[in-house]
Amino acid sequence: MLAIITDSTCDIPEDLIEKHRIIVVSHFIIWGDEQLRDRVDMQPIDFYQRLEKGGDKPTTAQASVDDFLDAVKLAQGRGATEALILTVSSAMSGAYNMALAAAEKAPISVQVIDSKGPTMSLGWQVLKAARARDAGASMDEVIEKVRTVRENLVQCVAMETLEYLQYGGRIGDAVKWVGGILKVKPLVSINHKTGRVEPVGLARTHTSLVNMLYKRFFETIGEGAKLSIAVLHGNVLGEAQKLVERIREEFNPAELIVNITGPVLGINTGPGALALCGYAEG
Repeated sequence: MLAIITDSTCDIPEDLIEKHRIIVVSHFIIWGDEQLRDRVDMQPIDFYQRLEKGGDKPTTAQASVDDFLDAVKLAQGRGATEALILTVSSAMSGAYNMALAAAEKAPISVQVIDSKGPTMSLGWQVLKAARARDAGASMDEVIEKVRTVRENLVQCVAMETLEYLQYGGRIGDAVKWVGGILKVKPLVSINHKTGRVEPVGLARTHTSLVNMLYKRFFETIGEGAKLSIAVLHGNVLGEAQKLVERIREEFNPAELIVNITGPVLGINTGPGALALCGYAEG
């Protein structure tokens, strides 16, 4: 039996996590004297409401070697003889290195994949791994299918301000924007080769930002018989649903997921952010 393990930045909806028996390792939100487990002690809606109240801003701490090792032992207790761990981009977090260290100590064979992205960039790879496993694929076959997904992924993130990306330290190559332009609304993309944030464009209004997001994503994703798309949001479900309806009408994707961005990533994107993430097959 092959266990699929990931971290809490994956933003996979809970029903799919349960359906595919995915084990999720939580990162931590540090808020004042509190240390809160991502999506366990701190739920996304509560996080955004607290963030918008102002005051002290939270920081994050990655899951430890022991946290990943505990997940492997949990998998073993459920009957797993090997495990595959997929983590958020190593260019954004030390989670990948923690998972590698855990793999060396693990009581069963463990392989680790750097997803080269956050949120559903990681999530789509995890789902592909779990579904391939469920269909009877071997470890090597699962890894190959995950690689194919990663090579075709497109992720664009639209934010109401550059403030949170700069504060969270995940600004990547968009650092060129820093300096007197915090009032504009940035659009960034994820480079799934380097795992870094890259600048795309700036908008003055929310409407122009959303249109830029939509246009850039679908220009980049290309054509395919099967589109898998996720719409992520920073506690603006109504805005996300508008995108969902537009996508369904214009592209009729094979799979369309909508979810709120979790706290660990929300620290970097802020309230009101919208993201599109997906890939084309066939």
